[in-house]
Amino acid sequence: MEVRQIDVPNADVVQAGEGPDLLLVHSLLAERSAFDRALPELAKGHRVTIPNLPGYGGTPRLNNTTPDVREFADFLVGVMDAAELSCDTAVLGNGAGGFMCVALGIYHGERFGKLILADTGSGFPEPAKKPLHLLADRVEADGMGAVLDAAILRMFPGSYISANPDIVTERKEALAVADPAAFAATARALARVEMSAEIGRIENDTLVMVGLDDTTTPPDMSYALHQGISGAQLVEIPDCGHCPQIQSKDAFVRAVLEFIDR
Repeated sequence: MEVRQIDVPNADVVQAGEGPDLLLVHSLLAERSAFDRALPELAKGHRVTIPNLPGYGGTPRLNNTTPDVREFADFLVGVMDAAELSCDTAVLGNGAGGFMCVALGIYHGERFGKLILADTGSGFPEPAKKPLHLLADRVEADGMGAVLDAAILRMFPGSYISANPDIVTERKEALAVADPAAFAATARALARVEMSAEIGRIENDTLVMVGLDDTTTPPDMSYALHQGISGAQLVEIPDCGHCPQIQSKDAFVRAVLEFIDR
């Protein structure tokens, strides 16, 4: 499988494979390599495009130091336009990337085709906003190294962390080089999100995917998306936390391909 860098202004973007377009959007707690395990299978029959979000990899942070989630959705539209992705492109977002893709569906639904929302939501309940502010404050004070352990605990259940030290090391090393200011701005943008009243505007065919052991965006948040988006389908992945593309790769790939290829 050839992974190629493509020329997109102000964005670090790779592509692999040929065929119908599929855009993958990573979470706050990772960068685009979070999809590496799933990419070979997804790219067998699709042209898969994976950007690094602002402040990750080679993508510069947004100019606005207090962006909202709609600005990230606008960023994704810019990537799609520059990469010449079709209006039938399937779009998948995990975690923070999922919130951005919810906004993409609300404000730019005509720009893409099917929508896959993996372990995300339309807004955090009030108690879940405080940890996001704490992550932002800690990163600004002490750098990315100060939040790596907390990030891992938000990505995976404890039993998986104990059994997979190599993956834990890999994920820490990947997140450690993110731009602290961009990470903090993204975390605060997530804490401000409230799109529950707007998700009914999404008309794209939608699949909601949820790891049943996700404590970062708990299943109730995914269930609310499933109920609030007309015609949405739901896939539950048992024994899986916030990052199914890593922890439950086979179930993740199967659900994605069954949905986008039908």
